[in-house]
Amino acid sequence: MTSTEYNGYLYVHFKRESADGEQIYFALSDGNDPLQFRDLNGGEPVLYSTLGERGVRDPHIVRSPDGDRFSLVATDLRLYAGLDWDRHQRRGSRSIMIWESSDLVDWGEGRLVEIAPPEAGNAWAPEAIWDPEQDAYLVHWSSTLYDNPEHEGESYNRIMSATTRDFREFSEPHVWIDRGWQTIDATVIDHEGVYYRFLKDERSRSGGAPLGKSVFCETSTSLTAAAWKPVAEGIGLGTIGQGEGPLVYRSNTEEKWYLWIDEFTAERRYVPFETTDLAGGEWIPSTDYRLPEDPCHGVVLPVTAEEHERLSTAWPEARSAEGR
Repeated sequence: MTSTEYNGYLYVHFKRESADGEQIYFALSDGNDPLQFRDLNGGEPVLYSTLGERGVRDPHIVRSPDGDRFSLVATDLRLYAGLDWDRHQRRGSRSIMIWESSDLVDWGEGRLVEIAPPEAGNAWAPEAIWDPEQDAYLVHWSSTLYDNPEHEGESYNRIMSATTRDFREFSEPHVWIDRGWQTIDATVIDHEGVYYRFLKDERSRSGGAPLGKSVFCETSTSLTAAAWKPVAEGIGLGTIGQGEGPLVYRSNTEEKWYLWIDEFTAERRYVPFETTDLAGGEWIPSTDYRLPEDPCHGVVLPVTAEEHERLSTAWPEARSAEGR
């Protein structure tokens, strides 16, 4: 579908660590406004995970090439049960949660799919993008990798990937991005045959990594390219102190893109930025936006007028978020 066929936006996300926070929440745009959102379902989750660690984070939705099928993937992790980061990265879940729908409303039963290899300690922030070169979805996520069965010693997160056509059978996973240091939270958008990939530099900020804990961008004409061209580093710094969980989407009505960055240690969480030139790498803060309460790492999906109406009808307890 083209942007002219869309007439609204769906924001899919989780909320901060609480009894029900790490589940799937929906928020819907006010008509075709790309920066004004209201909670659906009275601000309560629309999907719950009862499998694996019984919590889901970092949800992402991909629309099928024909536009008639949606696949939702999410991290199998519940930090409310414990903030043992060493355990989560060394011996956490190697599976992701997957739901599927034909209408964005009926998602059926979710399933837990092991996707990371045995040498991985975790599988974080999965996303999917259709790759016409491979005639398959490229699914990518972050994993630490170890060279021993006990997962002992030092390691770091790198970006893994696998391909699938049905979100049931996956190819053997392999390393997609390895900088030699921690990278997480990759997301990709394509524009006129060029892919723009945003990631978080997870290194602690220091002399060796002055732009650590922030988002950078690189580009390529192929998702499987060995080398990508740098576009921008430290995106958003100055407006935010540090950031992660980038999500990016195009305006339905004009040549403009929006990039949200999660200021994860701040109360406000997601902060939107915008640009009219993806290749330029210059992102300015958006000044007029309204997001749901506690908006965490997720995805904004352009939707048609029919889909927008269906979502609004399915969860009639929608309420407006407080202005920001």
